[in-house]
Amino acid sequence: MEELVGLREGSSGDPVTLQELWGPCPRIRRGIRDGLEWLKQKLFRVGEDWYFLMTLGVLMALISYAMNFAIGRVIRGSGIPELKTILSGVVLEDYLDIKNFGAKVVGLSCTLAAGSTIFLGKVGPFVHLSVMIAAYLGCVRTKTIGEPGNKSKQNEMLVAGAAVGVATVFAAPFSGVLFSIEVMSSHFSVWDYWRGFFAATCGAFTFRLLSVFNSEEETITCLFKTSFPVDIPYDLPEIFFFVALGAICGVLSCAYLFCQRTFLGFTKTNWFFSKLLATSKPLYSALAALVLASITYPPGVGRFIASRLSMGEHLDSLFDNNSWALMTRNSSPPWPKEPDPQNLWLEWYHPRFTIFGTLAFFLVMKFWMLILATTIPIPAGYFMPIFVFGAATGRLLGEALSVAFPEGIVAGGVTNPIVPGAYALAGAAAFSGAVTHTISTALLAFELTGQIVHALPVLMAVLAANAIAQSCQPSFYDGTIIVKKLPYLPWIRGRKIGSHRVTVEHFMNRTITTLAKDTPLEEVVKVVTSTDMADYPLVESTESQILVGIVARAQLVQALQAESPSWAPGHQRCLQDILAGGCPTAPVTLQLSPETSLHQAHHLFELLNLQLLFVTSRGRAVGSVSWAEMKKAISNLTNPPAPK
Repeated sequence: MEELVGLREGSSGDPVTLQELWGPCPRIRRGIRDGLEWLKQKLFRVGEDWYFLMTLGVLMALISYAMNFAIGRVIRGSGIPELKTILSGVVLEDYLDIKNFGAKVVGLSCTLAAGSTIFLGKVGPFVHLSVMIAAYLGCVRTKTIGEPGNKSKQNEMLVAGAAVGVATVFAAPFSGVLFSIEVMSSHFSVWDYWRGFFAATCGAFTFRLLSVFNSEEETITCLFKTSFPVDIPYDLPEIFFFVALGAICGVLSCAYLFCQRTFLGFTKTNWFFSKLLATSKPLYSALAALVLASITYPPGVGRFIASRLSMGEHLDSLFDNNSWALMTRNSSPPWPKEPDPQNLWLEWYHPRFTIFGTLAFFLVMKFWMLILATTIPIPAGYFMPIFVFGAATGRLLGEALSVAFPEGIVAGGVTNPIVPGAYALAGAAAFSGAVTHTISTALLAFELTGQIVHALPVLMAVLAANAIAQSCQPSFYDGTIIVKKLPYLPWIRGRKIGSHRVTVEHFMNRTITTLAKDTPLEEVVKVVTSTDMADYPLVESTESQILVGIVARAQLVQALQAESPSWAPGHQRCLQDILAGGCPTAPVTLQLSPETSLHQAHHLFELLNLQLLFVTSRGRAVGSVSWAEMKKAISNLTNPPAPK
């Protein structure tokens, strides 16, 4: 039956249903419906794409976080700061557990699916994934050949895994190995060198071979193809500009590192952000993604920051040989509806903003947007964003030089044009190297582009940037370790803090629990049950306190449980009987003297990945030093406490 319709009294408008006419509060319901219709028309005036793009960014951030929430805290963020801590000898429970592998992959895929919305990469998580597999394969190898667990062998696999992680992202085995050495280790064994290169070469070769099998490439080539001039790639006077670019990148990196570390610490100490991150991480992730998605909307603000390009396309366009400023000096090309693969540089052009305006605006916006993105609790890499940021910095200087010298620089009677893409390459290597405190980014730039003609100026720019950054700020990964308060020793070599004048006697722990061979078993049981030490120093006798070895808590407890039923009444047994019955002890191969300097002790802890050393004076155990005492001593030197 058709629904009855009619007209309101005195109205010449559209007919209405009788249910609507006779329903309760018809005017209120009609006003709400008209208001919603008006709101819909106003909202969709900006284009419905904006809402889907915003939803994409928010959903990917939420899904990525959900994977983290389902598995645990171990898969959030980059993973490199935690790996540095593990390679220094600290055990982080479950961090390398293979069960987290799938969650990390899915979470990282969601992060990358957000594209330019969040603008994060995959280098750090890939290193973490590679090290997870390396740890798992190491365990399989140990069980297969039946040998006991060997910590040095495990570290060899982890170091090789870190190199493979970088190499498989960029198809760059040489810089992958060197980058992992510079970032992960304060000391590196030459024995691990060829292992890292072998594994990284296999990974990089397979990565590029898959592109050929998938018909993406005709043969194995570099990731970013460039065509810099080979005969005379640069003139001698340009060396000054490359060094100046390195200095600019060094200063910018100091500002970025300071602001990033400060804001990350602020989110952990401010009551609002700390509560939000503690109880409502999905809400924080959604809000951050919403802000970033709103700004990167292409028809809006994103028009001025080339937000339609991916990170790979950003680098392809920034490494362009031609000067965009000169190309648009007397012309105004239209903005294409879709990015043109042959003319990606058009994404950087706006007739009112000019090339310089868009590049400068890109740097200003990405500076704080990257800082905000690094606080989102999702698996993501932070190397590629800073690499692109450095490329944009170098491109801006290269465009300025091309305008200042439109005909090129005259040297020796020959005029050679400025190549802005070369400055973008140098800027990418210099800024990323300064932020991470590495030199291998110069080699990475060459492997990515397949050209080494700018080796000298790029390396000089990287050195200049590192000289400034390393003297002013800790690296990005060290700063994250500081903010997260991970158990990692600060770096003191080259720092004028007087570490040679401070001795172990000033900061060692003097209250240590020793077990003497003549200690009655009742006292041994009391010590074991009242303390939680993993190892106990074994001394010759209660009176002499001569250190003779170390006994592990787990083995001592096992021996006590095995001996307890056989105690004879009236006969007082002591620890010596347990040791003679087969409880193993370890020799003290390394110990400190009270006169050992802080600098020497720190060097030993770093070199051997130690967690605890006992201090002896003329053979007597007088104290112990752990990384906690070392860290506190270094902190007191760098930031002396106020006098009481």
